[in-house]
Amino acid sequence: MGLFNNMLVGAMPFVPKPIVGFFAKKYVAGTCLDDAVKTVKDLNAHGVCATMDLLGESTTDREEARNAVAVYKQMLAAIEDLKLDSNISVKPTHMGLNIDYGFCFENIRELVEEADRRGNFVRIDMEDSPTHDDTFKILTELRKKYDNVGAVLQAYMRRAMDDINKVLAPLKANVRLCKGIYIEKHEIAYRDYETVRNNYGYLLEKLLSEGCYTGIATHDEMLVWKGMSVVDRLRLDKDRYEFQMLLGVTPALRDIVVKAGHRMRVYVPFGEDWHPYCVRRMKENPEVAGYVMKAFLSGGK
Repeated sequence: MGLFNNMLVGAMPFVPKPIVGFFAKKYVAGTCLDDAVKTVKDLNAHGVCATMDLLGESTTDREEARNAVAVYKQMLAAIEDLKLDSNISVKPTHMGLNIDYGFCFENIRELVEEADRRGNFVRIDMEDSPTHDDTFKILTELRKKYDNVGAVLQAYMRRAMDDINKVLAPLKANVRLCKGIYIEKHEIAYRDYETVRNNYGYLLEKLLSEGCYTGIATHDEMLVWKGMSVVDRLRLDKDRYEFQMLLGVTPALRDIVVKAGHRMRVYVPFGEDWHPYCVRRMKENPEVAGYVMKAFLSGGK
């Protein structure tokens, strides 16, 4: 079954969009802000907070980036007006990093300032390796004035230890720690599964020991256990960390973590640009592609 699933993933660029759309229903809140708000309300009702994200990346048009900024401002207003337990995350390339660094910086700064005014928080997502230096530069510059902005660290990156030592720990940054899903060269990223897991555990202990509020972002049960064991050994208060998961992924494990008394945040993506996101999710977890195809062929039963 593993070989079949991997073959499905390799064929993803040729899979008709409606089939991928079948997959998207579970993992994407919808195409508009109202869809995301409804999903966040449901999560909040079950004791789970959220991060809303407008899907989109690699923007090469200034107007498109500015339109995204406008939608994010609507998101922040909705969160405040409806008293939702949610923050937002943005991708630098969606904010125009591929157009101009200064343009991107000002777009993100504008959102951080708006979030600060409304008592909210902005997570700057980490994308592929060519964007990393600029992303950390944006974070460092913004942290000179604002506390309500955080970063993402990818455990499969070989540079991750240096990023903690040189950037994140000195800033006492709020960090989302994940494994990482972009395809990178071997000299840039670890490829061995267990090496990535071990590095994740090491980075997690280092972040928490250095006083960085850490989002333990994983669906890997061993790493969930690692997170629980580290916070227990360090005797951390529950306001020093949280667990994070993706919408629609391992909800049973999510419920276990919540029932154990830990803070849980779920990533809630929405927007018209759902297709690239869903393809990446399948590439990250080939088994999902097999489940989706089986459900599609059986009429969703």
